[in-house]
Amino acid sequence: MSQPAVSSETCSIPCNLCGSRSVDVVSLLDRDRKPLRTVVCRECGLVWSDPRPVDARHFYEHEYRVQFKGAFNPKPKHVYRGGLVAINRYEKIRSYLRGRSALVDIGSGAGEFLYLMTRVGLEGVGIEPNLGYGDYSRDEYGIKVLPGFAQDHKFADASFDIITMWHVLEHTEDPFRNIMLVKRWLKPDGLLVVEVPNVEATCLAPIHRFHIDHLYNFNQANLAAIGQKAGLRCAEVRLSHDNGNLTAFYLEKGDPPRQDCRIPGNYERISAAIRAHTPLMHYAQIYPYQRFAGRMRRIVEEARAVRKFSGGRRCLDELFAQVLAPR
Repeated sequence: MSQPAVSSETCSIPCNLCGSRSVDVVSLLDRDRKPLRTVVCRECGLVWSDPRPVDARHFYEHEYRVQFKGAFNPKPKHVYRGGLVAINRYEKIRSYLRGRSALVDIGSGAGEFLYLMTRVGLEGVGIEPNLGYGDYSRDEYGIKVLPGFAQDHKFADASFDIITMWHVLEHTEDPFRNIMLVKRWLKPDGLLVVEVPNVEATCLAPIHRFHIDHLYNFNQANLAAIGQKAGLRCAEVRLSHDNGNLTAFYLEKGDPPRQDCRIPGNYERISAAIRAHTPLMHYAQIYPYQRFAGRMRRIVEEARAVRKFSGGRRCLDELFAQVLAPR
């Protein structure tokens, strides 16, 4: 079934960035070809699911990991994979760590990144809504992980030097409210790191662009703007090598909040990118086949690697050894 042409519509949920209700429909299907109405704001280009496809609290506490990972607790291959991702994330923020020590990782998952941060000397705490993954990370690594969502916890203002939200913001029902909440926890000159999928990405097949667990979708311009709306200074938004992810670095610099969050031309840019990324265009490139071959290699490497370890901690300790070695 093909994706529908972009069409002018109204929405039940106003734009979380600029407040507009003027939208176009960009998709009516999720990646499993089930109904999912996705709209794009005509004023700023923010993209979201309208109406909401899930009860977010129940879904992320009980269903999300089982549905997308096939397990309530992480399997050995997930730990190994998560360890490699943790190293990559550490390298992304490494240049920002000097002089910063207290960290909260929101959506800490199975705990690999948070465990690495504690190993490099930071004082870290995680927040994880999924009960199985949260329990595993506490028991296996001895790290501090609080259950629930960010809004369930009360930290004193200016408690943390660094706050990380790796692939979390797109899952929230109110991204701006979540950024405003965690901004209060930042110390002066603190750092907020937010990574999300790039709605303009072409590394995945077009049908995989939208799914029920991603309530919001961003590009570089509106990801920068949502932090600026909260009064944060956007130091940079990095695009991953495959253009699939965006990583924003916001600084608590006391900038005045951005008042006008309209982004001229951004709606047109995103709409054009989505429409241009057709199945024919996608599979006419060599990249999908290179990606598939790389995935098969990683599966073999993971299977070989996890046979050596009796537990998650041993696996991560060996993976992190090179990162932790004196330079």
